[in-house]
Amino acid sequence: MPILQNFILSNFQPAKANLIDCEVNIITLGCSKNMVDSEQMAFQLEQNGFKVTHEADNPLPVTLINTCGFINDAKSQSIETILNCIEEKSAGKIKVLIVFGCLSQRYKDDLRTEFPEVDAIFGVDALSEILQFLHASLHAELLTVRKTSTPPHYAYLKVSEGCNQRCSFCAIPLIRGKQVSKPIEMLRDEAVVLAERGVKELILIAQDLTHYGYDLYKKRNLYALLEELLKVKGIEWIRLHYAYPNSFRMEILDLMLAYPQLCRYLDIPIQHIDNEILQAMNRRITGEEICRLLDAVRNKVSDIAIRTSLIVGFPNETKKKFRQLRDFLQQAELDRVGVFTYSHEENTPAYKLKETVSQAEKERRKEELMLLQQDISLKKNTSKIGQTVKVLIDEKNAEGNFIGRTQYDSPEVDNTVIITDKGEKNIQIGEFYQVAVTGADWFDLVGEIV
Repeated sequence: MPILQNFILSNFQPAKANLIDCEVNIITLGCSKNMVDSEQMAFQLEQNGFKVTHEADNPLPVTLINTCGFINDAKSQSIETILNCIEEKSAGKIKVLIVFGCLSQRYKDDLRTEFPEVDAIFGVDALSEILQFLHASLHAELLTVRKTSTPPHYAYLKVSEGCNQRCSFCAIPLIRGKQVSKPIEMLRDEAVVLAERGVKELILIAQDLTHYGYDLYKKRNLYALLEELLKVKGIEWIRLHYAYPNSFRMEILDLMLAYPQLCRYLDIPIQHIDNEILQAMNRRITGEEICRLLDAVRNKVSDIAIRTSLIVGFPNETKKKFRQLRDFLQQAELDRVGVFTYSHEENTPAYKLKETVSQAEKERRKEELMLLQQDISLKKNTSKIGQTVKVLIDEKNAEGNFIGRTQYDSPEVDNTVIITDKGEKNIQIGEFYQVAVTGADWFDLVGEIV
């Protein structure tokens, strides 16, 4: 690849010397776990003299695309992004185009064949290889430091990679492998660095948070990890995402009750409620056990917000089985719900099953559940009118309203609080305020600073 080599030779110096300024754009697709990988990449590149931007508005000379290959929609978005960047490369706006992450881990050979214009393709866990390709050095002593792409006051903390659960519909074990946990000491150090940089909310993420640490400590060790993170000065909220329902440890809720820093919020994907569907999904839990778990969680922490995800259109999801899921959702009145249509992924166990639900019917079922959840959300939000809630301010919108969240809402995916004080008070983004709730709609609260 002579063009790439000429570009590198003309713009880079050996790692030990000062690099000529080179602008890098990192485009991140998919989940927040991918975002953490991109943030670590960005920091390492900056230590080598690069100027790095997350999601730049305009093309930059070196562009890295961190892809997602989880389901069909994510794969389509990744392919579309690669094609758009290839067009910009053909126009001379991009000089070096690198693709990495989940899609390229899963389909590396196919991507190399289909997109010869891409200069380099890497899979997951390719930090050192990408740095080497760009004539940069890995600063191993700084792996707990990231250039965050989130607002300065919150950050994601990825506590493990991969998954051991082997759900039949899921391609993550094919892409990321078995669960590999980060040591508690490393995560504590990472949290300290983030807190020193102004982060006030940590959002713990993993494919399976429930079984954190089993590979390292021969026991599930989320409780011990939380004990350490709760000691970090400056962190006012810790939020839990993606707790696998099977064998969830109720002692985590004791910490919620004891420490106000631990948000009364739990993201616990259940996927379905019908026993035959759950068995076919290899979820290793029954619908009755799910209901008992949700009741136990709510009985212990009465004001907890439970978020879940559901899959519609799984093979052999009959109309009767879908109605059972719909009835469960109506009765359970969960606080936050995401609904996904089943994606038939090759090389997963479920791929051997015959699809029995059309894509149009999948979309219809998804819409039906989301409309039902919309009404539930409106009912719950309306009940909060007249209450005073603690709100973390995230941004100021184009209309001049400040937008924040309660402890019951995670960024990007959950409800917000719209503050109607437009400049009357000295409101600061990234600060906490007491807000009197004066109104509500399906997905937002409206209020004023007390």
